[in-house]
Amino acid sequence: QLQLVEFGGGLVQPGGSLRLSCATSGFTLDYYAIGWFRQAPGKVREGVSCISRNGLSTNYADSVKGRFTISRDNAKNTVYLQMNSLKPEDTAIYYCAADSRFAPLGCGLRTTDFGSWGQGTQVTVSS
Repeated sequence: QLQLVEFGGGLVQPGGSLRLSCATSGFTLDYYAIGWFRQAPGKVREGVSCISRNGLSTNYADSVKGRFTISRDNAKNTVYLQMNSLKPEDTAIYYCAADSRFAPLGCGLRTTDFGSWGQGTQVTVSS
């Protein structure tokens, strides 16, 4: 059974950093592209970043480019999202998602690109 569990959320001051982890089980991570998404209160879920199944291709939303970095360790069945220079507008529930339909260098930032989702972890950026 395919499972994704997010870790690492919390409360951080503006300008601070957090590293989110997406621990996977029940499937071979090597065959799946992974995306990170977020949903703030009253807003639609939006794509933040994604990484291809071979790790050679990444993509970022304009709002996080230069501040967030996605990476993966297939041996540990885990994908990471390093978030630096956090802003109050980054406050949201962050979700990771997986899908095997992408080409080896492909990934996407649309929620419809992914079929399997974690439960999310809260990130709050506030002083």
